Order: sequence, then structure tokens, then C-alpha cells
Amino acid sequence: MEKQTSGLAQALGYLFLLVGAVASILPFAWMLISATHTTADVFASPPPILPGDQLWANLVRLQETTNFAQVCLNSAIIAVLYTVFSAAVSAMCGYALAKYRFRGRGLVLTFILITMMIPMQVLLVPLFQIMASLGWIDTFQAVILPFLANAFGIFLMRQAFESFPDTLIEAARIDGSGDIGIFFRVVLPVARPQLAALVIYTFMSQWNAFIWPLLMLNTEANYTIPVALNTMVGLSRVDYSGLMLGSLLTTLPMLLIFVIFQKQFVAGLLGGAVKE
Repeated sequence: MEKQTSGLAQALGYLFLLVGAVASILPFAWMLISATHTTADVFASPPPILPGDQLWANLVRLQETTNFAQVCLNSAIIAVLYTVFSAAVSAMCGYALAKYRFRGRGLVLTFILITMMIPMQVLLVPLFQIMASLGWIDTFQAVILPFLANAFGIFLMRQAFESFPDTLIEAARIDGSGDIGIFFRVVLPVARPQLAALVIYTFMSQWNAFIWPLLMLNTEANYTIPVALNTMVGLSRVDYSGLMLGSLLTTLPMLLIFVIFQKQFVAGLLGGAVKE
């Protein structure tokens, strides 16, 4: 009886996972199908259920409308630079909060965590004024620099370094290593799973960022992918097939990165969850 109950529960669990998997895949399947048809075909009745033959035509129109190759390069440059510098800032801040003893350390950590509760919309106007006063409107540094100190990244790296033995740091210091050498050669390699998770999360968030790049970037030559795709939505007409193709091409790199590095991502997020 117990085995039957256990088997039934397992079957229901698999069924639930299957339904969830299908529900997750359907939007991507519809995006793929729509990217290979015209906008008229997408809204036909009944709608198409198989890929069409308009993929190349949609790709040419997407390039002509948004200069898609250039905006992909812009997004890659901004996302890579932001990821590198943000990960470095988060790792160093997290290490300082985990291993350095100074007055007000807990207050600093509390303040950093509080910033996670502030809606981004509240920061848009003052940040825009600061960027305008610096003359940085329509520049990549205006998109990259304001959000380098990521509260989530700092907290994640702080948790990763918190469990690192202080005795190893002291031993390295006795051997003559300075603080910078200890950080890069002794401590940081141990936190590679958490750092990898932070890099993946940071890159994905910046790659998909829309509101702030929309405010900062005014010329089409500097647009990122989300901003460029937004220009395909007109007041009276929306190029849904081109929009779906652009969204598909934008999503594929993120899916590929997550599939390749999913073990590091999960291990990094769970690395500080269990302590011996």
C-alpha cells in the first residue's frame, strides 16, 4: 500500500513537472513560429502551428529597421563591461564586509540591503540629473557606471566569503602576502561558484535592461537591443513578426549561457546556504 501511494505521488510529481515544462516552452515555441511568418499570418485564424518561410525576409527587415547587428554589438559591449566591473566591485565589497573588522560594519551592510527595497523608478530623475550635469547623456558610461555597486552582488559575495577560514588569511599574511594578493590568490578562487553565479546574473540583467538605457541613449547608433526593439512598436502598426524574431535572437544567447553554466549558477546561489 505504501509503495502504491509512493508511486502515485511520484507519478503526480512528474505530471506536474511535465505540465510546467510545457507551459514554459510554449511561449518560446510561439515566438519561433511567429518569427518565420508575416504579421498577417500571425493573426490569421487559425494561427500557424508550424514554422514558415519568411525568416530571411524578417531578418532583412529587422536589420534595415533597427540596424540589429550594431545594437547587438552595443549590448554586448555594455553588458560585458558592466559585468566585469560590477563583479569586481561586488567581490571586493563583499570581502571587506565579511573579513575586515571596523566600526559600523553592520550598519553599512544594513544600509546596502535597504537599497534593495528602493524602487528603481524613484532613482531615475536624480540619476538623470547627475548624468546630464556630467555631460554623459547618450554615452555608454552613463548606462554602466550608476549601478556598478549591486546590493545583491555584494550580499552574495559577502555570504560566500563569510565561511572562509580566518586562519588561512592569517597564514598567508604571515608568509608575506599583502591584502590584494590574499584576496586574488587565496580567497577569490574559493568563491568561484558564487562569482560565476553573480557574473551570469549580472550579465543577463544588463543584457535585458530597458528603462535606464532608454532614458540615457538618444541616437540609434548607441541603442541597445531592448531599446531598438521598442522602436518597432508604432502608434498604429506593430511589426510583430520582426519583433518576435528580434526577441528570439536576443533570448537565444541567454538560454545558451544558462544551459552551459546552470550548474555553476545553482551551486553559487546555494553555496552559502548550508554551513557545517
